[in-house]
This record gives sequence, structure tokens and C-alpha cells, in this order.
Amino acid sequence: MAKYSVVVAGATGYAGGEAVRILAEHPDFDVAAVAGRSSVSEPFARHMPHIPQLADLTIEATTPETLNGHDVAILALPHGASGALAAKLDPDMIVVDLGADHRLEERAAWDKFYGGDFYAHWTYGMPELIIGTEVGADADGGYRRQRSQLPGVKRIAGPGCNVTAVTMAMQPGVAQGLIEPQGIVADLAVGYSGAGKNLRRTDLLAAEAFGSARAYGVGGGHRHIPEILQNLAHAAGLEARNAEDFAIGFTPMLVPMARGILACVSAPLSAKGHDLNDDEIRAVWTGAYQGQEFVTVLPAGELPATQNVLGSNAVQLQVVVDHAAGRLLAIAAIDNLNRGTAGQAVQSLNIALGLPEDAGLRKIGVAP
Repeated sequence: MAKYSVVVAGATGYAGGEAVRILAEHPDFDVAAVAGRSSVSEPFARHMPHIPQLADLTIEATTPETLNGHDVAILALPHGASGALAAKLDPDMIVVDLGADHRLEERAAWDKFYGGDFYAHWTYGMPELIIGTEVGADADGGYRRQRSQLPGVKRIAGPGCNVTAVTMAMQPGVAQGLIEPQGIVADLAVGYSGAGKNLRRTDLLAAEAFGSARAYGVGGGHRHIPEILQNLAHAAGLEARNAEDFAIGFTPMLVPMARGILACVSAPLSAKGHDLNDDEIRAVWTGAYQGQEFVTVLPAGELPATQNVLGSNAVQLQVVVDHAAGRLLAIAAIDNLNRGTAGQAVQSLNIALGLPEDAGLRKIGVAP
């Protein structure tokens, strides 16, 4: 079978470069073109020398003319940049947006956290997202999941990286009503690539990051918050407009590592949660992720670590109960560029095209 032709816009950025790296090794895709903005006409090898098999590519302008004519387009662009561009692309090609323009379902949430033009919501690209409980032969571990919405779609909205970590950590507890939805707190240790790529961070990374950690996006203004609440509403079987039923204290912190996210997400136990013992609560998490090949709930007593998932589409999870505080703590470790962005996009793209879900993706990290 002929390979699908793919073009990646924003190919020299963190997320776009990771998408190119994954697709370059994928058995079913051919990266036929790469596009950028300030790097137009430069050799792709100058920016991504670790992908030598694509060294002959020249970076093209990010225009509809460059993107149209391929089977698949990956848009790894800043928020606000992909919506207008996507409207000019061939409706028969598959477009995956790694940015924020098509993630949110409610305009009010977009206006509050982003502003500017609001674009229609696309099919959300998180296959394991719980969208309600279900009983029957077609149930996926007793849940309805976003995976069922992806086959055959032409437009996919890739989730945010912090959103992925928080959602994967806490959604089983939300789906089963084990926590109080207004008391969620998420503290995240995030590698510098998770905050985006710009000249200042690139130039001063060593001086600013080594041996130091700092919070950012504090005070309830981080743009991933409405997406997290939207996902938690869906995990509870609700519509996006019910996201206001949930509240989260969200604090990401840049730490001295290049990539990776460790999310520690806690919430007060509900009355139902208090009625369960530790083994029963743990069984909720293991049951929710049974058969989800990229997700591992670690054995009791073991804790997730970012080094264990680097370079992979894997998620490591653990859940424990702090009985003294009456709180449930769920911990997730992901690679923000792979599972948090490009890998998850390829996973969703595989499903959309009817390919094996794990095609071209790593399930284990590169750490020894």
C-alpha cells in the first residue's frame, strides 16, 4: 500500500519537530514537505540534524498552497494561527492541529482565556479520554471513550500537554464520583520545552534553568485550565457547558529538564470515595486503564518518573490516598512533546485512518 503523504507546518518548533521525527519512522507515512515562517528556504537539516533521512527537504512557506495536495497536514502553530489557515485547506485531507484553536467547545471559555477569533471545535484527539460510563459488549473497559469518535474524521484537535497529564491522572476518580469536583489541585513539574520555544528561552536556557525551578501561568490564568475542566466534565458524562461544575487550582512549574511532565493531582474524597479502601480505589484506576496499551498503572508503592517515559507515547500513573488529609492523590508522568503533543496526535491519526493504533509509536521510554 502506498504511504500517506504528510506535510508538517511549524516543523522547526518543539512540537512540529517531534511530529516530523515520529512520522519519519512511521511505516505508513511519507513526510513530503515541511513548512515554517522565519526559516523559509533554509535546509531542514540545519534545524533538525537528528532526522538525517529528511535532510534533502527545504523549508517552505506556511501557506494553503504548500499544505494542500497532501493526504495529511500537521499544524504545529501558535494559538490563533491555525484557525484561519485551516479554513483554506482541502476538506478531504486530514488536518491535525497541535495548537489550541480547535480544542475548546464553548466560546465563553475561549474568550476568557485566549481572546480573538473563535473557531469551531474539532474531534478531540485523546483516545483514552473517558466520555461516560457504559455497559455492554461495545464498552471499552466499562467506559465510553473518545477513541470511538475518531475513525474516519478529517479534522483532529490535539490536546494540550499539561491537559493530557492532569486528565489521565484524575479522570477515573471523576468518572466514578470518588472526589469532590470543586476541590481539585494540580501541581506540575514541567520541562522547559513544555513552555514553548522562543529566542529568549533558547539563548538563556542554560543560564536560567540549570539548578533552578520557577512557577509560571499562576493565579488561575493558564490557558490549559478550561480544556482540563472540559475534559473532566466529559469524564463525568457531562457536556462541556458543565465544566463550571469543576474547579482546579493549577500551578505548573518549570524545572531543569528539557522535556517531561510530572503531574501531582489531588482532590478531597467524596462520600463514595471515603467508603472505599485503598485496594478498591486502586482497582478503579487499574480497571479504567485495562487494555489501554500506552497507559501503565504502576504496582502499589512505585511512583511515576519522567525519565521512564521520555521519547515515548506512554503514560505512567499511580494513585494513593492521604487518609490524614482526606484527599486522593493521582500522579502522572508523560513526555510532553511525545505523549503530550506529537505522539498523541499520531495515535489519533492512526485511528482516524484505520491503522494500528500503536503504529510508529514507542510504548517504553529511552532511559536505561
